[in-house]
Amino acid sequence: MRSDIVPGGTFPDFALPDHTGTVRTLSEIQGGDPLILTLARGHYCPKENWQHRELAENYPKIAVGYTQVATIATDDHHTLQEFRASVGAQWPFLSDPERTVQQALDIQEYTDPEHNPMIPHTLVLKPGLVVHSVYNGYWFWGRPSFAGLWHDLRTATREMRPDWDLSTPGLREAWDAGDFSKFHGWDRRSPESMPNSYVPEGEG
Repeated sequence: MRSDIVPGGTFPDFALPDHTGTVRTLSEIQGGDPLILTLARGHYCPKENWQHRELAENYPKIAVGYTQVATIATDDHHTLQEFRASVGAQWPFLSDPERTVQQALDIQEYTDPEHNPMIPHTLVLKPGLVVHSVYNGYWFWGRPSFAGLWHDLRTATREMRPDWDLSTPGLREAWDAGDFSKFHGWDRRSPESMPNSYVPEGEG
């Protein structure tokens, strides 16, 4: 892996076609949420299938935690669709048969000249594609379990959400003053759209 792809670094904002053929950037998929990114060998690899099945099984928890997921694989479009469908995934799969990501990140798996895949990695990225953690999955046990991802996402979310602890000094005062900038979800609402019960006293 390229030397700058480490915790605190910024992951490149690759633009690749997804399973529908639509070109998507990673930043577009991520939005303002944490992102679990898997750089996968492809559909042929049983290790990839097992890892992605576990992610798919736990996807409802990932979604309710305001977290995004994306997979990049070297499969062509049709094989990518089969990969996504076979594991029951609900998130974007991006196709990179030209090995753009493999070459840009210096992660060619040279021990498999038949498939010429990427060395598989899993990353947890904070908003802005800031690297929180990196896992090298060349060996299956190098990949994070869902429990490991949960731990990473707890830490990353605590760092990035000012409203992680509602007892933090100043949060209640900001809320009562109508300053919702530190409250996830509420920060995107206009004051006019707020329920009457949340309009600061004297402004209703």
